[in-house]
Amino acid sequence: MERLIPVKNESDIFPAYRKAPIESLLAYQNLEAPHAAHDKAALLIGMCMDNRKHLRIPENFAFIIRAGGGNLRYSEFKISYAIAVGGVSTIALLAHTNCGMVNLMAKREQFIAGLVGQAGWDREWAEAHFMHFAPMFEIGNEVDFVLSEAKRLRLRYPKLLVAPLLYRTEDGHLCQLREGTL
Repeated sequence: MERLIPVKNESDIFPAYRKAPIESLLAYQNLEAPHAAHDKAALLIGMCMDNRKHLRIPENFAFIIRAGGGNLRYSEFKISYAIAVGGVSTIALLAHTNCGMVNLMAKREQFIAGLVGQAGWDREWAEAHFMHFAPMFEIGNEVDFVLSEAKRLRLRYPKLLVAPLLYRTEDGHLCQLREGTL
């Protein structure tokens, strides 16, 4: 069973996402829906800091938290703020293809050399920095990570709709993710 479910027309959107801000997000991004006016955020989007991602959404539509790999484990206060003060009841978690946080340990030498050369760090500090933080930010497989992050956030915020999605850097479209066992 395929886990990636593209959205090429409105009927492709999962029933659970219809009449919710996720439906609008998918329509804006994939179906080039005209932008509606929003006076407050309709949802929270958690996504990677990667520069290759561009969302086609209107002003005021969403709070957005960007973190390496879309890993929101260290952003829970910001999430809670968007819910408690901002009033959102939906979270879209966006993983993306070809994420740099996948197989992060393989980028160890490049990371260290970059901090030494670009930032002027001492090599030993750069090595210690990488070894301290890389295990926290390594995500493994993009799809598996975003599915597990959605599960974690659903347990933490049980009244919210949490939608794991995959942003395809190849075409800028979002795919829905079929959850469950294969």
